Amino acid sequence: MKFREWLEELEYDVISGDLDIEVEDVIYDSRKAREHVVFVCTKGTKVDSHEFILEVVKAGVRVLVVERQAEIPAGVTAIRVHSSREALALLSAARFGYPQEKMITIGVTGTKGKTTTTHMIKAILESCGKKVGMIGTTGIVIGSEVTPTMNTTPESYQLFESFERMAQAGCEYMVMEVSSQAFKMHRVDGIRFDYGLFTNISPDHIGPDEHADFNEYLYYKSQLLDRCRIGIVNRDDEHYHEIIKDASCELTSFSLEQEADFMAKQIHYVSEPEFVGLEFDVAGRYALEARVNIPGRFNVYNALAAISVCSFLDLPKENVRHALEHLSVNGRMEIVYASKKCTVIVDYAHNAVSMESLLETLREYHPARLVCVFGCGGNRSKDRRYSMGDSAGRLADFSILTADNSRFEKTEDIIADIRSSIEKTGGDFIEIPDRREAIAYSMIHARPGDMIAVIGKGHEDYQEVNGVRHHFSDREVVLEIAAELEKSE
Repeated sequence: MKFREWLEELEYDVISGDLDIEVEDVIYDSRKAREHVVFVCTKGTKVDSHEFILEVVKAGVRVLVVERQAEIPAGVTAIRVHSSREALALLSAARFGYPQEKMITIGVTGTKGKTTTTHMIKAILESCGKKVGMIGTTGIVIGSEVTPTMNTTPESYQLFESFERMAQAGCEYMVMEVSSQAFKMHRVDGIRFDYGLFTNISPDHIGPDEHADFNEYLYYKSQLLDRCRIGIVNRDDEHYHEIIKDASCELTSFSLEQEADFMAKQIHYVSEPEFVGLEFDVAGRYALEARVNIPGRFNVYNALAAISVCSFLDLPKENVRHALEHLSVNGRMEIVYASKKCTVIVDYAHNAVSMESLLETLREYHPARLVCVFGCGGNRSKDRRYSMGDSAGRLADFSILTADNSRFEKTEDIIADIRSSIEKTGGDFIEIPDRREAIAYSMIHARPGDMIAVIGKGHEDYQEVNGVRHHFSDREVVLEIAAELEKSE
């Protein structure tokens, strides 16, 4: 492949060399330098890879992309661009043959609900016999193959490489979580989504190495509506008008509280021995009687968002209904075990805001007791421990304090911090440092009608202690203990 053929979508100036030079790959890590690759020089907060030009040329690189003035060795082809990160995305798209254009693409953004909504869309499509690729918090998913990722939205090269694997695997659809950082860092440049979903926005990801303030955060979140064909937005979000003001796509909306294109009506909370969730009617541009087996009013929003986008895809309504009724999202308000005795829910809630939302939601189902099993991560702000202890003491009937990812702290010290705040509430609690034992205690001593919330780790399948990750899954432990209890009955 000639380098020139990868430059059609890119604005650049030629510094030196021949654009017809043969190339076979794009890299941005100097350690991968070799012949026949394009090295994209990027400037990060800690490392500026322009400093490695001589090193990569010595390793065989003969094509460079730079965004600032740099000394280019003789015999090297070099172009200058406005943004190296944008160039990396556009070059990656070209290198893999624009694989995103071979699938229907669905992007989901928002402060909360991205993971659950993408899983709902995937479940609906698969129930209709469609092959789906998914990218997000739980990794890159192609069929049964799951590749972990460091970021919610991976780097652009990894994205387009994944799109190519999806297309080769026969995926008709690609659904992904799109973070604000993905827009800020140009990870999704070159992608025009067929459908863009905006779930909600609230202050988050503001601070060093993230966003300077809420306005910047909102700006980058809203970029999805400039990068999609049809945008579907939560009409009930207080920032709705700010979100849509610069949208260039065709806009539609969903709502629980006001007139919109898609509306949820007649919402009912359902708590049965084998089913805990919601029922509601969809009205507006689409009519459906929906039943969702994930608790919480906010999951009506997530389900309605998923239904809204799927309404454009001409899917059988019975499949949409069945998928939502039998949905399971790993570690997101996941009902792992339900019987006449108790219901056990695993959730990723790992701060006071998400914990309060979870516990208040479960309260709406009027359990005999609401039991909370939780800890806090080590080497993180102690404020999180105090605030979570306060929330548990006020909202749970009984709490079991245990280990989370202690990292380089002692579990006992973390529990002591939680204890200091939960004691002030007068809430009932015990301490069981071993997490498996804590989960077992909650289930063995459950009373009929109890709801047990095991929170903090969600989809994670490890515990990190002294820098080492050991296999541990809340979900697996709950199912093991349930099986043991059923044997003993």
